This record gives sequence, structure tokens and C-alpha cells, in this order.
Amino acid sequence: MIKRLLIANRGEIAVRIIRAAEKMGIETVAVYSEADAKAQHARLAGQAICIGPAPAAASYLSADAIIEAAKQAGADAIHPGYGFLSENAAFAKAVTDAGLIFVGPSANVIAQMGDKRTARGIAEKAGVPVVPGFDSKFASDDTLTTEAEKIGTPLMIKATAGGGGRGMRRVNDIRDFREALQSAAREAGAAFGDSGVFLERVIENARHVEVQILADTHGTVLHLLERDCSAQRRHQ
Repeated sequence: MIKRLLIANRGEIAVRIIRAAEKMGIETVAVYSEADAKAQHARLAGQAICIGPAPAAASYLSADAIIEAAKQAGADAIHPGYGFLSENAAFAKAVTDAGLIFVGPSANVIAQMGDKRTARGIAEKAGVPVVPGFDSKFASDDTLTTEAEKIGTPLMIKATAGGGGRGMRRVNDIRDFREALQSAAREAGAAFGDSGVFLERVIENARHVEVQILADTHGTVLHLLERDCSAQRRHQ
């Protein structure tokens, strides 16, 4: 049983996790950047520890600072929330290597599914239909531009890491591709520490429906039915 939980995130998701944990009798620890010292999540938690300056790369994306904060607070588990390091396999492994519980999938599963490029490859090998696109890891900007012309517009540039719609740009005119590519890569690098992107053809008026499954370390698996996520912002 988790006794003290550190939430490695900020904002609304951190607040929700703090409230849920405290209802379960679990002590909570918030982390915050210097810019978020008075943020709601930092005020709500039982403890709050500063993990660095305002830029996310130096605070909420700093695995070492977060793990050190957990040790300092006497936490036995870390919940990553969403975004930031939540889909970072190296972080999940570092947490467990430090003797802490990572509240989320194993590092191996994250490595396979947390990177959209890898997940797409797994789906293709399994015979699952995927949207036409291009996902070479080492492609140059020139190659990506050529492939974008082949795919055609409207086109979506997607960050391979993270989520939340960050690092995504829709391109309606191929003449805007280079600028959108650089913008998406910059945002992805700042948000997730990984500037990798891939390309997919846009599906107009698409529905985003998830089948949600929750499993624990004891082999208990729950099917939480479908969730229509079509109303989410930023092309999620």
C-alpha cells in the first residue's frame, strides 16, 4: 500500500491526483518550479518541494530533481500525471531503480507505446490499419518535406513523445510545411525533451474513441468501456 505519494506534475491533473490520494488516506507531496511556488497544487499537498527554475526542462522534466524530491519527502511512490515525463520509459525505470513505485505502466510498455513512432510500427506489424504517413527516425528536413509532398495536404506533424496535443501542427498548404515542422519540433523538445516528429495524413471530421483498460500489479484487469475524446483540444 502506498503511504506517501509524490505527484510529478502541476496544474489541474496534480490537483485531481492530490484530492483522490487524500480521499484514500495517502499523504501527498507536490513539486513545483520557482514560477509555481504559489500554485494551487503546491498549496493543496501535504508537502511541496521546489525542483528548479521556471523552464520545464529544468524542473518538471528533470527526472533527477523529481526523484531526489521524492527521497527528501520520504515518498514511496511517484505519480507522473499526464504530459511531461508520464510517457518517458527512462524516467519510469529510474523511479523503480531508486526503489520507488512508479504509478503507471512498466518502463518496457512505455518504451513500446509511449513513443508514437514505435507504437505505429507495432500496430503495422500486428496488421492494424494505420493512417498513411511517414515516420523515419533519422529523416532530414529535406526528406520530411519530400515525404510530406507525397502524402499530400491536409497533413499533421506529430511529436513522437508525450501527449496532450503538444508538438502537433496541421499543414493545409505544403508551402507552410518547413515552418510548421520547425515549430512542432521546438515545442516537442521543450515539452517532452524529445524533438522527434512524424507525419500523418489528416482525417477530416474524425472521432476519437478510446477503449480504456485498467490493470494493477496483482493481475486485476478492469474494462472501463469506451470514452469519446473527440471534444478534446489541440487535435487530441
